Amino acid sequence: MELDNNAHSVFLIHYHLVLVVKYRRKVFDNHISDRAKEIFEYISPKYNITLQESLQEWNHDKDHVHILFKTPPNTEISKFINAYKSASSRLLKKEFPQIRQKLWKEHFWGQSFCLLTTGGAPIEVIRKYIESQGEKH
Repeated sequence: MELDNNAHSVFLIHYHLVLVVKYRRKVFDNHISDRAKEIFEYISPKYNITLQESLQEWNHDKDHVHILFKTPPNTEISKFINAYKSASSRLLKKEFPQIRQKLWKEHFWGQSFCLLTTGGAPIEVIRKYIESQGEKH
């Protein structure tokens, strides 16, 4: 296990974030998800959040996204999530006008979100769970 560190601490903190489209509207496809991921990758360094393909993961179903990322303990995650939801909502609606037809009153993301620490579960188990989103079992 490779730990992260800064001047005063050693840490390894992984989060599993689930963001749901308002009223579970089915707007995501691969192209829209890829763009949402690009926006995440653009904003996340400002908050010391890392989405690395080698370990972290991103995936979607038609009405939500799953994001696995890591961050140092002093990151203001709720501020990041609000900034991401605001920017991605604005940009996705602008770049994919067909999304607006599926939304209600311009709202893209639901107000709430699910944020879980990965706790004792092996990161590989969580990564496989996220990879399997949208697959029929």
